[in-house]
Amino acid sequence: MEFSQYAKSQYDWILSSRQVLFDYCKTIREEDFVNENTDFGQGGSMRNLLVHTANAYVFWIGNVALGKGLEFSKNESVKNISAAINIFVTVDQLMTEFLESNPSNPIAYEIRGGKGITTPATIFAHVTTHEFHHKGQILSISRHLGYVPVDTDIIR
Repeated sequence: MEFSQYAKSQYDWILSSRQVLFDYCKTIREEDFVNENTDFGQGGSMRNLLVHTANAYVFWIGNVALGKGLEFSKNESVKNISAAINIFVTVDQLMTEFLESNPSNPIAYEIRGGKGITTPATIFAHVTTHEFHHKGQILSISRHLGYVPVDTDIIR
């Protein structure tokens, strides 16, 4: 199976898992959703972690792999889960474009002043595992706020 076919099936599972997270976040009080907890990175709120996750897709898929030069979403512009879900519409469009382009050539990138070359598969793995890492933090933050997290694993 070629990379794009494999990645498309993987991304479908990721979308399903993400939807479970979004449905769960819809049950979170808005003030808890944006509440910043300094014990967690990237601004420490469920909202900030979702924005950060979306921005990683924008950077690696949109800007590095597709060369689009897109701007990042700002935490403060996302007031609730509906607004957070809306920024993932762009993420999904970028992923569709990326995977439909059937990427196979090495991809050059620059980050934090350093340059490198990587593969489409490595970028895909990076953004998707990055999302799952922060999804775990989102669920942990919600538990700290008294909520009972749901199972967002791909196999549940």
